[in-house]
Amino acid sequence: MTKPLRLVFAGTPDFAVPALQQALSGPDQLLAVYTQPDRPAGRGRQLSAGPVKQQALAAGIEVRQPLNFRERAERERLAALQPDLLIVVAYGLILSQSVLDIPRLGCWNLHASLLPRWRGAAPIQRAIEAGDSETGVGLMQMERGLDTGPVLLEKRTPIAADDTGGSLLDRLAALGAEMLGEGLDLLRSGKAPAAQPQPELGVTYAHKLDKTEARLDFQRSAGQLANQVRAFNPWPIADCLLAGERLRVHEAVAVEGRHGAEPGTVLAASAAGIDIVCGEGALRLTRLQREGGRAQSAADYLNARRTPLLP
Repeated sequence: MTKPLRLVFAGTPDFAVPALQQALSGPDQLLAVYTQPDRPAGRGRQLSAGPVKQQALAAGIEVRQPLNFRERAERERLAALQPDLLIVVAYGLILSQSVLDIPRLGCWNLHASLLPRWRGAAPIQRAIEAGDSETGVGLMQMERGLDTGPVLLEKRTPIAADDTGGSLLDRLAALGAEMLGEGLDLLRSGKAPAAQPQPELGVTYAHKLDKTEARLDFQRSAGQLANQVRAFNPWPIADCLLAGERLRVHEAVAVEGRHGAEPGTVLAASAAGIDIVCGEGALRLTRLQREGGRAQSAADYLNARRTPLLP
């Protein structure tokens, strides 16, 4: 019978929860969970525990929330656990070599891309935004560089035409948890996954999403804008100005065709959607949200307007 591993888990958002559940469900000993400090949330800006913290507390696991590991005392506190392995999933902190060296078997990172493509903070959204047809998850042996470590295991999945940042995140989180379980099984049995160095070609960086990127620029092609809308759902949600009104765009599709009108011109407005001329093709807005309102279909939005979009 194989000996259970002594694990420490580090993660913060929803994406990390299935992996945490996987670590909890196996025969290994989960010693502690590290997560980001509580942040203000909601209209009242009250401090709120992240999804990983909530899950860990519900399971009766000790939760630690250091600002960082710069203090020697924090590193010593981690070392005192004598972990075999530290599992890192969307933790939100860059770990120094002094931290990476603490676990006996090092640190594993679960990353939501096919490395070396989309290293960095927002690989799921950037893959959709770029129009990638495929993505996946990788289990990586961590080193000092940003997502540069050798890959231990990898799983792939196609990006569907209707995938959003939210739907793809959920699928990759589940796929990643499954892969983590396979990796732990191998490690426990003494057959550690073989580390494959990342190729030097094909490196791209998935920079963190910012609200300033949300505005739709109709000078771009309709296909690019449709990808942006999907990638930015559920956050930060793309937006545009339509007839002087700021609207958040939850869903949209590209419509092929050549149009002589200026980009930003409304071509058609019906229950099917609102077609807006782009640098190439047209973007059909199908689900919208007015300021202070709820997301609604284009048909409901048009019915609620006091003046028509078209003469």
